[in-house]
Amino acid sequence: MSEKIAVLGAGSWGSILANLLDENGNEVSLWSYKPQQVKELNEKHTNTHYIKDFTYSETLIAYSDLKQALTGATTVLFVVPTKAVRSVAKDTKAVLEELQTKPQLIHASKGIEQGTYKRVSEILAEEIPADLRKSITVLSGPSHAEDVAKRDITLVTAASADLDAAKHVQRLFMNRYFRVYTNSDVIGVEIAAALKNIIALGTGALNGLGYGDNAKAALMTRGLAEISRLGASFGANPQTFTGLAGVGDIIVTGTSKNSRNYRAGDELGKGQTLEEVVDTMGMVIEGVATTKAAYELSKQRGVEMPITAAIYQVLYEGKDIRKAISDLMMREGRSEF
Repeated sequence: MSEKIAVLGAGSWGSILANLLDENGNEVSLWSYKPQQVKELNEKHTNTHYIKDFTYSETLIAYSDLKQALTGATTVLFVVPTKAVRSVAKDTKAVLEELQTKPQLIHASKGIEQGTYKRVSEILAEEIPADLRKSITVLSGPSHAEDVAKRDITLVTAASADLDAAKHVQRLFMNRYFRVYTNSDVIGVEIAAALKNIIALGTGALNGLGYGDNAKAALMTRGLAEISRLGASFGANPQTFTGLAGVGDIIVTGTSKNSRNYRAGDELGKGQTLEEVVDTMGMVIEGVATTKAAYELSKQRGVEMPITAAIYQVLYEGKDIRKAISDLMMREGRSEF
């Protein structure tokens, strides 16, 4: 079942997902706001700033014009940084009104909007009204672009309130190395996807400080517990956090140098300032903004999130990392569950 699919966002994840969809026999257009990146993708079939030593399909066409990318698309996949989702969605709405089309929407972005605390699917629903789109589906799970580029075995979940939409996304993406499960818990999947980046900052910092596997396992386990608490306060299914979008994504993001959040935490642990890390990374570190949003949400909803609070204090209040760890360890003893 071949489709015309527009992928919005040509970073590492967006471009690799576009290539996978092309491999699966679809007609794929890849949009970027950077003309030089579009030129490189179309002429050299590379995207060296994001994925080194990878050659993209010659049938994958990139565009810097959003209308060209969206024309004829029956499915639109958003893979832009969370802070850009609303503006790109507004532009998409204008084009869809002009084209008079009603595509299915998918997103593979992981974060929470600053100030509004909206999840990505909520932003899309606000900016692109129901008469211009079909269902919204979230694609998430333990999936580094670098590994998918090597065709390493990868499992993710497609979450939607519309099971038929989730199954449609499942069919689009499934192949011999990329397996997709379906899920109806959009809230849980999006909260897990966003907040695991906070934990990856923490495990990276532990690594930079010289701590071992015990410490990282402890942080990931207790971090997952507080993510689950926040998710439950919104009505998420607790089982979601034991699945691919929860524990699966925390493992891959909290242990791998392919994770920019882990790498950023590692540099913080080695003594760099947040400003220095952001300047040298050259890509969006979603966990930094998400930490602020999650911390503020936890206060607003009365949910205890000590690890998130400690990382917030390090990032935004200048607290010494070792002091933050000591304060966490010396909290009053309590039952695990």
